[in-house]
Amino acid sequence: MDLRLLSRIDEELDSSEVAALCFLCTDVLKRKRLETVEDGRGLFLRLQEKGLLEDHYFLSQLLSVIGRLDLLRLLETDSRQPAHTQTDACPALSQYRRMLYKVSEDVTKENLTKMKFLLSDKLPRGRLDLCTTALEVLCEMERQELLTEDRLDELQRILEECDTQLANTVRQHREARGSVSRQEYSVQPIGNQEQQLSFPQSLQSLSISETRPNLERGQRIRLYSDAMTEPQPGSGPDQVTTSTMPSWKTSEMEHYSMTCNPRGTCLIINNHHFMGFSGLTDRPGTEQDEKALHNVFSRLGFKVEVCSDLTEKTMLGAVEALGGRSHIHADALVVCVLSHGEKGCVLGTDGVEVPIRSLTQPFTSEQCPSLMGKPKLFFIQACQGKGFQQGAVFLPSIRQREGQGRYEADAGAIESIPWDADFLIGMATVEECKSFRNTKEGSIYIQELCKQLEWGADRGEDILSVLTRVNREVSRGVYRDSKQMPEPKYTLTKKLFLPYF
Repeated sequence: MDLRLLSRIDEELDSSEVAALCFLCTDVLKRKRLETVEDGRGLFLRLQEKGLLEDHYFLSQLLSVIGRLDLLRLLETDSRQPAHTQTDACPALSQYRRMLYKVSEDVTKENLTKMKFLLSDKLPRGRLDLCTTALEVLCEMERQELLTEDRLDELQRILEECDTQLANTVRQHREARGSVSRQEYSVQPIGNQEQQLSFPQSLQSLSISETRPNLERGQRIRLYSDAMTEPQPGSGPDQVTTSTMPSWKTSEMEHYSMTCNPRGTCLIINNHHFMGFSGLTDRPGTEQDEKALHNVFSRLGFKVEVCSDLTEKTMLGAVEALGGRSHIHADALVVCVLSHGEKGCVLGTDGVEVPIRSLTQPFTSEQCPSLMGKPKLFFIQACQGKGFQQGAVFLPSIRQREGQGRYEADAGAIESIPWDADFLIGMATVEECKSFRNTKEGSIYIQELCKQLEWGADRGEDILSVLTRVNREVSRGVYRDSKQMPEPKYTLTKKLFLPYF
């Protein structure tokens, strides 16, 4: 790697950041070698000796974890370096080390004092007094073998006394490795899963809907829907079957690799303006969804592409072109569709139906071999019918505050998703029911999805945990006495984590 570039990066790092980098390198460099590091140059020299700076891969991980995206961009502008991938000689930073660093960054001064007090009978007092940061406390716990990747009980116990959110971060990491939970872990097949839940206070409001115009008398709102007819179960290499695995084997459950830079492409299809002859209204507020999706998936390491106001032919052309590319140097694919629709499809701006299956078909293993074994995520903001979902219990209606716009419904549905392996389709609502979009703030589902993706990235949560929380939060609202319940369906074969890049 260019020494001048390393020197420039060294000049931008402060002492606390150098300490953080040394902590993150503990798994690849001996502790004694790290204890004598005084600046970035000293660390880079040791990494070079281990052959970890032959390309940008390892250093990119380090800078990303400590949040120095400005320095990360310096690496990306060095066109002389080849695209980096994970190898045995250039390993990925462990989730354990990333989790500890995240915890240390969120410990307040008050909680740091409390942590040191709780450890006073377990760590040498003299060394504990020298610790001025949470990171130093964690390092001392590792020195005394109170903390290892397989021994997190003491850290979790202490954090439960100081900060339950941080304790939960440790617990979730342990569960992901299969070291805590003894519950059964299932690779869930496609099927109908509906829950009756209840909507975030910040998004509750009166609502009107959007789909094809509903001409029934007596209705005060207009509805538009999108759905899809049920595809036949597939066969071959993409088919996934149900399996149940005891939790004591969850440590063997693989995670999807997330090491490429960028992680892959995120395509956003945003249909805002519709042709007059289509009989469909425009979709105000959808620009906020596009902005939120662009922001979150960029931060998650994806290269975001946006296609606006596509007809049926151009929409199919966009996904077919994307499926025709090589995704060898990608870890995943994301496609987000924001549009009107009917059951079994989304609608182009010309009002012509595009089956959901037609959107996913170009990315099956048969059609796109370079995505074989890689997660393919689809998020559809649309209703799944013209019906209104009702709650199981009475909840007081929430009045719409002035200046916040109004809620409209995006109608649409999928009765099943492709049986091809490694797909996930997140629908804004369950079958036969509407979803809602605020004309100023964006749709309920997409806005909550982006919020929870960020929350999950911060805390190392897998995608299914994130989507479960989306379900819970979105379902808490009332819209003209109606509810909304999102529904993810998937054929993922591994756990999927989307941390910040």
